[in-house]
Amino acid sequence: MKLHIRVLGGGPDIVLLHGWGLHSGVWESVAQRLAADFRVTLIDLPGHGRSGMPDQEYTLPALATAIARVAPPRAVWMGWSLGGMAAMQLAIEHPGRVAGLILVAAMPRFVRAPDWPHAMEAEMLETFTRVLEEDYQGTLQRFLALQTLGGAHGAETLRALRELAARSQPPPPDALRGGLAILRSADLWPRLGEIACPVQLILGKGDRLVPVVAGVAMKERLPSMRLHVIKGAGHAPFLSHPDEFLEVVNEFLHE
Repeated sequence: MKLHIRVLGGGPDIVLLHGWGLHSGVWESVAQRLAADFRVTLIDLPGHGRSGMPDQEYTLPALATAIARVAPPRAVWMGWSLGGMAAMQLAIEHPGRVAGLILVAAMPRFVRAPDWPHAMEAEMLETFTRVLEEDYQGTLQRFLALQTLGGAHGAETLRALRELAARSQPPPPDALRGGLAILRSADLWPRLGEIACPVQLILGKGDRLVPVVAGVAMKERLPSMRLHVIKGAGHAPFLSHPDEFLEVVNEFLHE
């Protein structure tokens, strides 16, 4: 398997990881602005964008291991949604590789459990998995729409997401199945307290996938974590509110 990477700028390293069904191009505007002060590495997750499928089972540890092979030896990692889970996995399993974490609309578990009531019902992701087999393109479009619900600029953000998604071929069904399986089953909640590096969590107040209460629970378990909630934002705050988003990111990076 070969992962596609792109490097911009120069300076301290920061790695950007995108979410399910998309590609590293979603970070283009953010990456260009960060590249003024940092060396930015954009990575297409396995099976997404221009990256090949993994040679082994599509699991969160395998995803993190594959990404680590092509990443700088030590960096701040910024991960959105599924990419945030991969970044957390890396911070737990390879703490020496992670100087800091910026988690964007990400949490340690994406479905509800007795000890984690702050997520969606498992049936929602199971439905996405089932209809993926029946309507591949439609499932992708519905998931993009779900990410913009609750935001003050939902229509504009959805249009931007669709335009960005169209810049690359959609992931093959196996990659989408694998990503959904991770979102359904991966659980980093019991290990969240093992993360030793500085952490910044950025959430959208209107996010229907990662509610603010999840961030509050994460901060209770990881008290040193910073939590910033962007009012009027949904699941993609870096697209709907880029200036506020980058202000928070740069404050974290320059300390």
